[in-house]
Amino acid sequence: MRIFTASLATETNTFSPMYTDVHSFYQSFYAPPGQHPDTPTLCSAPLIACREYASSNANIEVIEGSCSWAEPGGLLNRQSYEQLRDEILLQLRQAMPVQAVLLGLHGAMVAQGYDDCEGDLLTRVREITGPGVFIGATLDPHSHLTPDRLKASDVLIAFKEFPHLDFMQCARDLVRLAVAAVQREVKPSMSSFDCRMIDVLPTSHEPMKSFITKIRQLEQQPSVLSISVIHGFMAGDVPYMGTQLLVVTDNEPELGQQLAKQLGLELFSFRGRTLPRFDSIETALTLAVQSKGTTVLADVWDNPGGGVAGDGTLILQQILARKLTNVAVGTIWDPMAVKLCFAAGEGARISLRFGGKSCATAGEPIDKVVQVVRLKANAEQQFADSSVPMGDCALIKFDGIDVILNTNRCQSFDPSLFRALGIAPEERSLLLIKSTNHFYQGFAPLAAQVLYVDAGAPYPSDPKRNGYRHLTRPIWPIVEEPFAL
Repeated sequence: MRIFTASLATETNTFSPMYTDVHSFYQSFYAPPGQHPDTPTLCSAPLIACREYASSNANIEVIEGSCSWAEPGGLLNRQSYEQLRDEILLQLRQAMPVQAVLLGLHGAMVAQGYDDCEGDLLTRVREITGPGVFIGATLDPHSHLTPDRLKASDVLIAFKEFPHLDFMQCARDLVRLAVAAVQREVKPSMSSFDCRMIDVLPTSHEPMKSFITKIRQLEQQPSVLSISVIHGFMAGDVPYMGTQLLVVTDNEPELGQQLAKQLGLELFSFRGRTLPRFDSIETALTLAVQSKGTTVLADVWDNPGGGVAGDGTLILQQILARKLTNVAVGTIWDPMAVKLCFAAGEGARISLRFGGKSCATAGEPIDKVVQVVRLKANAEQQFADSSVPMGDCALIKFDGIDVILNTNRCQSFDPSLFRALGIAPEERSLLLIKSTNHFYQGFAPLAAQVLYVDAGAPYPSDPKRNGYRHLTRPIWPIVEEPFAL
């Protein structure tokens, strides 16, 4: 059995000014055939899962294509998308004949002229392979499920957890189902249900935590092969933006449709109740100073993982106004400030302007005389089984506050981002990080309290005010009762 595997992934915030091109992929992660490392990225996990399976099954041959990932950002340059897409398609043509094609996708990629990049890629893959080849892909749940994707593929599986700690498990499930389908042991049938809503659905909290447990139990039925919750990505202005339920059965489409609708309506009943408490900046800082341990403040709407810059200063400005100390900030994206710190050298005291440069809602830049405490080239942090590049980083210190400045936009996944620059995070009174929920698994164990802070910007976090131009149907909360229309 010959399996071709590759990945092409990014998450596109169509409202973001941080435009994406091929160099964004080269900077974050790009591995042509034969150069993929032993560790996966979030969306290249199918390649590693294929390697694992082939290592214990001599009848499996894996043909590796290119894998690339760009940090979430704004609209992808058309030429860049077509270049990366066509690179994979050429590799597939050269690999034919194959019995299966397994791709690592995100599901929220949008390029100039392409509202549905993944649907376009899968359709072109199907044109090459013909109808008899198994085509499957993993998806990030913050994606868009479209008719083209369902038509072109045999199985789509989304990560269940948010934080996405189960990305390798999903990739292994995809490989297992692909082999079983090729060997005619199962006949996958996909059924979907449009939940007519968009919300943020962290699975580390109720009610989503129990909902995912229920889904895993339902997957134990012999006829149910996979169940995925497509959360949707509210920062993507595309026709099929929104939450959907996807059920894969063993040739039982009626059961799949019934189960997808049942679960989808249950999920719809959770709308507006899935988020943990979000505090204002003022409330969060008041709670932080009352705590005796380490407080983790998550700046949820300046999250580079949602496609914004991650250079916002709104919360840090208030920390400075309150003269709080023993604070560590990780990170603020500012390549120019990092370059200046590297030029000055470790130990230097310099006047530095940093942060607040990407857009009008990010807050004002901060001007301080700072000490350059530590410089590290090509720093990394960890997220589950993967390493996340932060680029060249500078640790600066002023007024009892440490700030990590980075050159590669990335959200705060894990305390290792602080340790990479020599900071012991558990010894700090306050940690300010930028993430919506991916941070939770790593930071919660060391925190006396975790506070989600709604600074109001710059992510387009209110669907009622986002001004979608391409949305094709009524969804909650834009419409209070979307199923009545």
